[in-house]
Amino acid sequence: MHLVNTPISPDFTETLPGLLTSVRELALEAGDIALSFFRSGHQTSAAIHYKDGGSPVTDADFAVDRFLKEKLRALAPSFGWLSEETEDDPTRLKSRHVWIVDPIDGTRSFAKGDQDWTIAIGVVDQGRPVLGVVHAPVTRETFDAGSGLGARLNSVVIKVTQTAEIRNARIGGPRRMIDLLHESHGPFERAPRIHSLAYRMARVADGGIDGGIANAGAHDWDIAAAHAILNEAGGELLSVGGIVPSYNKPSTIHGMIAAGHKPLAHKLTVALSVSSETAAKVF
Repeated sequence: MHLVNTPISPDFTETLPGLLTSVRELALEAGDIALSFFRSGHQTSAAIHYKDGGSPVTDADFAVDRFLKEKLRALAPSFGWLSEETEDDPTRLKSRHVWIVDPIDGTRSFAKGDQDWTIAIGVVDQGRPVLGVVHAPVTRETFDAGSGLGARLNSVVIKVTQTAEIRNARIGGPRRMIDLLHESHGPFERAPRIHSLAYRMARVADGGIDGGIANAGAHDWDIAAAHAILNEAGGELLSVGGIVPSYNKPSTIHGMIAAGHKPLAHKLTVALSVSSETAAKVF
């Protein structure tokens, strides 16, 4: 594919630290916008709408999306744009660098007044995640990373755990997936469900949980930012088959994924494949 845009600088690493600082600040501002609609323990004050598939989207999602699109594109006008709440523009496919944004990851939690939702902002370079910020406004946790710069939570360096085996690991994911995995590869500790996928994978990066898994159907905007953070925290995010996801393709949808310390991530992808095949035979 011919790439029409050039990097911000001949060596992207020259501008990455400053860009990461700016993105982190914008994520905090975006979080404040979302919080203005948030009601802890109660339904959001924002109007709630429903997409064709039945998933909710709120006026807060749209407000954060508008803010981030304006500010991030001003930071790097040559970058393409991909966001859950913006109509897809196929010209992004011609861009070397692309912003990949989920204005509010975990909208259901946000709308109900739960705390596990985030602002997720990533940058990919030729499909590879090189910058990520995942900000959880309610808990005031800000995860960030840039390629070669390490990963941090609230400015403190973070690393994945060194847990390499599924058995006795602490793993988070959808209940049915966890049940099947426990039946075939347990025992292990079931971590509390984190509805924001970006947040779940960021918690793997900071060692809060050893491994994270997700059903097929995640989009680029759900995982690109957290993928960058995981990479810099010494972890790995993989699709079934041990494939490292690539981003900014015509289809933004991914299969089942797993994250953790590299040996654990690989073992989880194998286990998920076995578990899904078993479930298919049963059901």
